[in-house]
Amino acid sequence: FARTCLFASRHKFLLLDFAMGLLKGLDPLLTADLLHMLRSAGHGDSIVVVDCNFPAVEVASKTTTGKLVQIAGADDVAVIDAICSVLPLDYFVDDPVLHMVPSPGNELPPLGKEVHAQVFDAIRKHSPDVQPKPIDRFAFYEKARTGFAVVQTMERRPYGCFILTKGVVGPDGKDLKP
Repeated sequence: FARTCLFASRHKFLLLDFAMGLLKGLDPLLTADLLHMLRSAGHGDSIVVVDCNFPAVEVASKTTTGKLVQIAGADDVAVIDAICSVLPLDYFVDDPVLHMVPSPGNELPPLGKEVHAQVFDAIRKHSPDVQPKPIDRFAFYEKARTGFAVVQTMERRPYGCFILTKGVVGPDGKDLKP
């Protein structure tokens, strides 16, 4: 990600280009706090990634670590793409990725369908065999409270909430599969 900055000093302007992030090969959205959380999680732990309307502080306080990492200025797609670039998903469970859907009798709004489709594409970019599974909104809240930690994005589209179950990095450096 290259960014351009404009600095003004005594009516002179200087245009600078610089690369975001201090480590090679890591998405700049992977902050130190987020990387520490992902590294600290073990096989089978769940990372809950939620939109900006989710009650993240309350839910995070009930998780294993009680931790909430907020990623400002990024939507679910960008954050989950960054997370999945380093986090192995658990191929030893039936549902390594869950996504929130409305309670029975309610329909997923078009913007909810849009965010789900885009996040599914981001996940499949890193783990092509994973099929995200739906979970009812209120069941999602309960499951999220049993997670390892919560990551909150600035996603504003409805139902932009996901649970990623951490897997194992195999001897070849890839997701370990049965």
